[in-house]
Amino acid sequence: MYESYYGFTERPFQLSPDPRFFFASKHHQRALSYLQYGLDQKEGFIVITGPIGTGKTTIARNLMSNLPEANIVAAQLVTTKLNPEELLELVIAEFRIAYQGDSKADMLKAIEQFLVALHKQGKRALLLVDEAQNLPAETVEELRMLSNFQLDNQPLIQSFLLGQEELKGIIQAPNMEQFRQRIIASAHLRPLTVEEVENYIKHRLQLAGCDKEELFSEQTYALIHEKTLGVPRKINIFVDRILLFGFLEELPSIDIDAINAVAEEMGAELTGSLSLEQSEAAPQTSKEQLIVNSSENVENIKDVLREIEDILETSIKQKVKMARYVDKLLKQKNRQLAEASVAANIDETKPD
Repeated sequence: MYESYYGFTERPFQLSPDPRFFFASKHHQRALSYLQYGLDQKEGFIVITGPIGTGKTTIARNLMSNLPEANIVAAQLVTTKLNPEELLELVIAEFRIAYQGDSKADMLKAIEQFLVALHKQGKRALLLVDEAQNLPAETVEELRMLSNFQLDNQPLIQSFLLGQEELKGIIQAPNMEQFRQRIIASAHLRPLTVEEVENYIKHRLQLAGCDKEELFSEQTYALIHEKTLGVPRKINIFVDRILLFGFLEELPSIDIDAINAVAEEMGAELTGSLSLEQSEAAPQTSKEQLIVNSSENVENIKDVLREIEDILETSIKQKVKMARYVDKLLKQKNRQLAEASVAANIDETKPD
């Protein structure tokens, strides 16, 4: 959409994690260094935690894209609430292990045989478990049991766990002492600072081929940090929409007014997850309380309706802008066709 207008070779703020766009903030570089340290040690667990959208998956993919292929066979799991048997089935599937049987013992035997075969080839297995906060404690314990597969006093498989902050609670439970003793390093990701937000945006713009040094004015970065709280995923969503807005409004550069306009349009999208986290943290209100505090309940309903009204209004505005964008593309296409037709007529009238 806006790529050609601003001279980009690609969209710089896509949502899908791309290791090419990895930005090494202080906390992200530390997490990546710990993962590399774990690889060098060839044993133990590395645990990386962080709030939603802070870049855990991007770090995982960055690590995966830079693994020494010669001696490490890696698999990445994105987990849901798996029981221990389901975890083993997923491990078998991701490593493409030949498997016969229908019991847990059969699965463990197949995994061990696969790991021993790798060892004989001078290789070892790495298991990267993303969204690990979804795993029940007994499934995390199953990962520890897999680390017991050894040959010549060397572990045959190593696991790295990446997850949201709830993963800390699972690991810190009293019955997880044995697992904690296998952790050789852990890191916690945090949102970006104002300075890091500026460097993050400039880093991505440069990788996308931006040739404008001051596409964003200096005052905009603090405001973007304020609107997104420094969360990389929210920055991607917000700045992508800002660039689309700039294209539709034919802005040569982005200033404070443009950011405020987009922030107003995206109010629900930018604050939705924060509101959700706050509502989840708030104590649940019983039905009896709702009945007794009826006036308060009515006000709550009014607030919800107002939020719905704001969301609908934002949606309408976005549809209008998209219609303008399509209309603009059609006009551009018509101009190109007209120019091509004129050029063709000139060629026909030229003497042979």
